[in-house]
Amino acid sequence: MKLDLLVFAVHPDDAELSCGGILLTEKKNGKTTGVVDLTQGELGTRGNIETRKAEAEAAAKILQLDVRENLQMADGFFVNDEAHQRKIITTIRKYKPEIIFCNAPSDRHPDHGRSAQLVENAAFLSGLVKIETQLDGKLQESWRPKYVFNYIQDKYLTPNFVIDISDVMDEKLTAIKAYRTQFNSPSLTEPQTYISTPDFLESIIYRAKMMGKMIGVKYGEGFISSKMIGLSNFDCFVKENT
Repeated sequence: MKLDLLVFAVHPDDAELSCGGILLTEKKNGKTTGVVDLTQGELGTRGNIETRKAEAEAAAKILQLDVRENLQMADGFFVNDEAHQRKIITTIRKYKPEIIFCNAPSDRHPDHGRSAQLVENAAFLSGLVKIETQLDGKLQESWRPKYVFNYIQDKYLTPNFVIDISDVMDEKLTAIKAYRTQFNSPSLTEPQTYISTPDFLESIIYRAKMMGKMIGVKYGEGFISSKMIGLSNFDCFVKENT
């Protein structure tokens, strides 16, 4: 299935936290969307592979994704080498996305920056015809997305552009809360973590408000682009008078 927009996320819940809004917005705009999680989040303090898989499936329904899959790389220990690049290349060629979103280039969790570099490298290599990959026994065609954007995670990074997600913010929060083991208050059996406190979810809302304020709307999501974004005209800057 060809996708308009494909998100790579190193951990289940990364996509919901950082670009769930744009996934919902673009789905409402009639686009095809998907998320590919690199790992199963097996090193997370709370929950386990089975619960996180169920949570990811529940969140995918809320986000109305066309595709969600998991590449089952080793959480914390995957590397940016040929074997891992080929897994990403095969996935890119499978879905042929026009735009890719991936983890922050630098963040509190070292997996995030490493994942970002892995996906960026693979996205370029995916366009080289002499790199051969197969899917279901068939040779794949080369494919390079038009853009690779980084979403912003825990560490504040200055965005190159911000998308208005005001209309879908409530749905974004619902998708995040589908990860019950990660974002609920500590239980008697699970320890408190950096992301399990109410303060963490409040910070997600605050970040969305801060990004939204940058462009004069209630809520926004910011993104980083290493490639210059070109415009054909100024129509995108014109809003209808209300």
